[in-house]
Formats: sequence, structure tokens, C-alpha cells
Amino acid sequence: MGKYLFAYRGGMMADTDEQRQAVMQAWGEWFGKLGSAIVDPGNPFAGSTSVNGNGGGSADSQLTGYSVINADSLDAAGALAEGCPVLKGGGSVDVYETIEVSM
Repeated sequence: MGKYLFAYRGGMMADTDEQRQAVMQAWGEWFGKLGSAIVDPGNPFAGSTSVNGNGGGSADSQLTGYSVINADSLDAAGALAEGCPVLKGGGSVDVYETIEVSM
């Protein structure tokens, strides 16, 4: 069993309170289906910046949020991502396997 990061890209912002409630309900239902696989449900992102080794940076990442889950394999994590509500809004989910590092 390993940890996997779901990096959300895109999706649509809800325009009304009713739409926001429906979106939040969809996320709650999806997280409910994931159950104990959820390590960290994550959060949406606001602004961003990128810092490079040359002292410069840039802004406006396309990432819109993240979650961390447990799964048996990258393929299994990808299968869990298939039900993500961000997909219904035209977004995508990048799935990354994390590597446990001892310090």
C-alpha cells in the first residue's frame, strides 16, 4: 500500500449558491466512496507562484487543488480518480505515486 497524490487541474467554478452546494455534495459523496483510502482530502488552491534556482519566478499554475490517498498501485489510484467531481467540470486529475523518504 502506498500514498498517491491527486493533483487537480481545471474544472469549473460554481456561479450560484445552489451550484456550490451541488458541487460540495458531489465531492462529499466521492470522498465517502473513497472511505479509508483518504489520507488527506486536501484543499483547493488560490494564487500561486513558482520559484526557480535563478532567483526568478512565475505565477498562475494550472493546478487547482490536491488530495492524498492510499492505494495498492498506481493503476488502483488511477481507478479511484476516475470518479472525481473535477472531471465533470472539464478538469483532469494527475495521479502521482509518492516515495517514502526516511530522515
